[in-house]
Amino acid sequence: MRGYFYLSKRFFNLHGNIVNMSTECATTNSAVLLQAVKSIIPPLTYAQHKGQNGRLATIGGCKEYTGAPYFAAISALKIGCDLSHVFCTKDASSVIKSYSPELIVHPVLDKNGGVDEIASWLPRMHSIIIGPGLGRESSILENTKDIIIKARDLNIPLVIDADGVYLLAQSPEVIQGYTKAILTPNIMEFKLLYKKVLNEEPDLSQLSDSTKKLSQALGSVTIVNKGASDIITDGKTVLKNSSEGSPRRCGGQGDLLSGSMGTMTFWAHRFYSSTDVGDDIHQLGRPTMIAAYGASLLTRKCANLAFAKNQRSMTTTDMIGQIGYAFRCLFE
Repeated sequence: MRGYFYLSKRFFNLHGNIVNMSTECATTNSAVLLQAVKSIIPPLTYAQHKGQNGRLATIGGCKEYTGAPYFAAISALKIGCDLSHVFCTKDASSVIKSYSPELIVHPVLDKNGGVDEIASWLPRMHSIIIGPGLGRESSILENTKDIIIKARDLNIPLVIDADGVYLLAQSPEVIQGYTKAILTPNIMEFKLLYKKVLNEEPDLSQLSDSTKKLSQALGSVTIVNKGASDIITDGKTVLKNSSEGSPRRCGGQGDLLSGSMGTMTFWAHRFYSSTDVGDDIHQLGRPTMIAAYGASLLTRKCANLAFAKNQRSMTTTDMIGQIGYAFRCLFE
């Protein structure tokens, strides 16, 4: 049943409509999944102060890759976090600063004592995005591993993407059992991580089952397996988002996903901890599941809107320009 996930002897499609298993006849129920995402979004009020709706950090950015951390950090900001920091290497910092004055850029990732400097900022952060533009230089990866450990000690929600997933494929124990983490591998990164953790190749013909199996092996870490359909699982529930995106596969779209997910995972964890959450939402999984699903919806909507306007010339910058409108269409 493509595009549905199993829950309490029922299926929900991507709009949350219930399909009874025995009759496979849709009923006119409310959009449960969409409503769950809407429920975590904080209302805008004049009484709020700067930082209240999110202080986020992006760990990544090196000499070769400056676009990815910018895309992630600016996406986090544009969907509604208040302050967006980038912790990058010295060579990347001036370039990233030149892209946007809204980002707070720290050129410390490759600095002697840089980990301690970043660690001093971590208690102020509500969530952390790790991996965009990180590169694979061994000393940077080692520093990043130390940052993940320190963030875990502080119980900070994490979104790990791109070369951050490559790092985990070398040292999966770093994230083992940390249920406030979301991993966002593409198919190649998924295969690499799966083989490292389970010592076998994944069955790509049963991708939902393989993704769920990897999540379970990692101790119920949430995984978003990106592809034609995004498969999202915490090892128990499996969600699949098959909403229309774009046939254009330009670089940077995953950075928009991880950035928006960084903001949403903070909102989701805060909502779950401060609200008497109903059983209907709890059954959908942890706050990481709602955040991941919401970010997946938003990214695909941005891609769809940008492609409709720009067609073959569409880039991630065009998608970022659609964030505000896509957010209103989906969630407001």
